[in-house]
Amino acid sequence: MQFKIQAQDGHARAGIILTPHGIIHTPVFMPVGTLGSVKSLIPEDLKAIGAEIILANTYHLYLRPGHLLIKKLGGLHRFMHWEGPLLTDSGGYQIYSLAKKREIREEGVVFRSHIDGSSHFLTPEKIIEIQDCLGSDIIMCLDECPPYPIDYNYAENSLKLTTRWALQCKLAHKNKNQSLFGIVQGSFYPDLRVRAALSLIEIGFDGYAIGGLSVGEPKEKTWEAVEVCNEVLPRDKPRYAMGIGLPEDILEAVSRGVDMFDCVVPTRHARTGTLFTSFGKLSIKQARYTEDERPIDEACDCYVCKNYSRAYLRHLFISKELLAYRLNSYHNLYYYLNLMAEIREAIFKGTLAEFKKKFYERRKGKGEENAI
Repeated sequence: MQFKIQAQDGHARAGIILTPHGIIHTPVFMPVGTLGSVKSLIPEDLKAIGAEIILANTYHLYLRPGHLLIKKLGGLHRFMHWEGPLLTDSGGYQIYSLAKKREIREEGVVFRSHIDGSSHFLTPEKIIEIQDCLGSDIIMCLDECPPYPIDYNYAENSLKLTTRWALQCKLAHKNKNQSLFGIVQGSFYPDLRVRAALSLIEIGFDGYAIGGLSVGEPKEKTWEAVEVCNEVLPRDKPRYAMGIGLPEDILEAVSRGVDMFDCVVPTRHARTGTLFTSFGKLSIKQARYTEDERPIDEACDCYVCKNYSRAYLRHLFISKELLAYRLNSYHNLYYYLNLMAEIREAIFKGTLAEFKKKFYERRKGKGEENAI
């Protein structure tokens, strides 16, 4: 993997990541395909809206259908019919989200499967082995994603464990076609974040992720953690803020020097009828749209906005037609990827501050559209 910064505006960077399966233009948003599928969309949809990289989940694919089966069938790219770059996370978030089903040990994590209750022991070496079988372009170290709030001692011991696991992952990593990212933890204690980042830099990784975000903390804590980490992390390596996913949060994180993002927000919101627009969120299930012939967003150039009315989309959603989930997801991801393209353009022009101002002004506009 190669990372090249092409333009900078303040702390914001625009660049490219070169991988064995193609080029990624940064800053980039990665649609989440947990089980090797971005829910309701086919790869051709993702290509059409400009997706360059997809994220899949190591833990879930390990449980079902199994990493050895995926390897036997030619790797995850072939298995899911996706020719572009893939990133797989390590299962660290499941340590947080499935806290009642796991036990953390020095050697790794014991999980009880949420599918059948079976017990599984995932070590740093095992996580690398699984991701090697999957064949993803960017792989992540095993880490502990701690909850919020936690006390200083817990945070310090957690980051020490994550750092030890990171070293074990680095030693186990042999596939030169895969780029390995370390994950900075330390909760929301600035000195621990700095210590964690410096320890990972000493080990040496292809890129660095800022983990432990979006776990219920106040926004000011999020930005403090991002800023502290980015002051220390190498300028010539990509920076990935894990789990940051609202449009305004992505814009704020880009302004602070982050290059990569992932989140289930656009597709999960689509399945609940919440659509992203240039003027804010729109809830398509509301009765006010029953006879509305307008598109979701008259400023949007996506296939859905060109061809379908709010009235029809509301009808599909209220009727629980499967097409509703596909069209809503298509639009939301188009919005996200188009937003990233606009942000990149602003960075190249040196006008990101103006872009941010207009972005927030549009959302403060008056009219019925702004009431979701």
